[in-house]
Amino acid sequence: MFCRNRVVDMTLRYVVLGLGLSLMSIGIAFSIRSDLGTTPISSLPYVVSELTPLSVGTLMILMNLVFVALQILVLRRRFKPVQLLQIPVVVVFGLLNDAALWLLRDVTYSTYWQQWLLVAIGIVVVGVGVAFQVKAQAVPLAGEGLILALSDTLIRRFGVKRPLLFGAMKVQFDTTLVLVSVAIALIFTHGLAGVREGTVAAAIGVGFVVQLTIRLLEPVSSVEKANARLVATSEA
Repeated sequence: MFCRNRVVDMTLRYVVLGLGLSLMSIGIAFSIRSDLGTTPISSLPYVVSELTPLSVGTLMILMNLVFVALQILVLRRRFKPVQLLQIPVVVVFGLLNDAALWLLRDVTYSTYWQQWLLVAIGIVVVGVGVAFQVKAQAVPLAGEGLILALSDTLIRRFGVKRPLLFGAMKVQFDTTLVLVSVAIALIFTHGLAGVREGTVAAAIGVGFVVQLTIRLLEPVSSVEKANARLVATSEA
């Protein structure tokens, strides 16, 4: 997909990354507007935004900056300076989230099936966005970077074990975010703000859309390689 000229290659990678982040932001906005629960990765910022004057995008930035800081603590000397490029990426991603929510501010529904339609649109758009982000091979989002750091560190210490592989760690990571979001929502709102059946659907459906999109983007001969990079990605 990318050419060999280094400058052009890197430019194309970041253009594709930007497209992926934009699509992910729009998909997350559709999920939020459905009122059936947002995606796992945005569940915590959304719940906290309901309790504070801070926007979802701002909280997304703050959460991901914490993820970068945790990477530094986990990796220490193995943390490469180039990984600090995650910081401008998460800032852009947060701003895109707020922009997408503003663009879709007038999206409404009147029936339950229309809520599910918004959820479905969100799942498809997020999935395609994640696939483009993976395909760009530029800078991982901070959440993925933290999962990779934890997986690598634990495997170095305890050896290669299935629960420590990226795919398994990704599921554990997303589950933890959702559980923390549920706990905060129940404690402070006595409800499940931002975490509902749509969140479960997103956790299951986004990964399917990502893999399907990757297969369309990748030549048949390198599908396995693409899926190996993806390692069971489930969502934004």
